Amino acid sequence: MQCELPRVNSNPEEMKRYFQEAKTIAVIGASPDTTKASNHVAHYLKDVGYKMIPVYPKYDEILGEKVYRSLAEIDVAVDMVVVFRKPAALDAIADAVIARGDVKTYWTQLNLINNDAAQRVKEAGINVVQNYCAMVEHRNLFN
Repeated sequence: MQCELPRVNSNPEEMKRYFQEAKTIAVIGASPDTTKASNHVAHYLKDVGYKMIPVYPKYDEILGEKVYRSLAEIDVAVDMVVVFRKPAALDAIADAVIARGDVKTYWTQLNLINNDAAQRVKEAGINVVQNYCAMVEHRNLFN
């Protein structure tokens, strides 16, 4: 299966601004498994100073942070959402991001592309990054 190419995306200058403006980042699919990429990225974001909020269907705590079952359950403002879920889940996640009303940036990790979902998010006035690793891009932009 060939991977769809992003039609809606941001450039490095925009990504840098998104990181500079963010304080709280929800990581959807943040795994407690230390061998998983989502755990590494969540750990990195926390280590570089963001308030990292894990969103995962199980566990009460990941990386010392309270785990939420859904984006809607989070009771503080969320500036950025970083997504580690299958492309089929991106439509529902995009709808949840739009429904919150406070998310400024919707970011899907490597190989996670859903142009229809991204277009809806963009039309709602939210920044979109698709098919980039938040950890790699942050390191490239700030180190």
